[in-house]
Amino acid sequence: MNKNFLIVNANYYKDISSGLLKSATNLLPKNSKVKIINVPGVFEIPVTISKNIKKFDGFIALGCVIKGQTPHFDFISQASTDAIMKLSINSKKPIGNGIITCLNMKQAKARKKKGAEAANAVLSVLSQKWKLHLVLKIILEL
Repeated sequence: MNKNFLIVNANYYKDISSGLLKSATNLLPKNSKVKIINVPGVFEIPVTISKNIKKFDGFIALGCVIKGQTPHFDFISQASTDAIMKLSINSKKPIGNGIITCLNMKQAKARKKKGAEAANAVLSVLSQKWKLHLVLKIILEL
């Protein structure tokens, strides 16, 4: 599967984001084209994907939100998740959500390999599209 991917990486927590990024890129096929855009936080991920939605086959959103003493965690987590889902549905393109939400840094460090799961989700959806295309081609040739 030779596809173009955009990874948008929120690097507010650099140690966590580098782990998420490494696990995601290790899972993507070697013949794929991958562009990485770093943004300051997860709130900037949806708009960055939106600006690039026609240029890539699949997207991976990576970042980390850690709960603090205010409701900011809830607002940012919900807003970014909702925006990513709407973008994916409206564009009909897969966006793997590798934004981890954690209660503390210990949880974040334990989950920093979750980027691979987001990459796997994108590959799975793209594979479905490819298989459907092949089935339709076979049917039309009959």
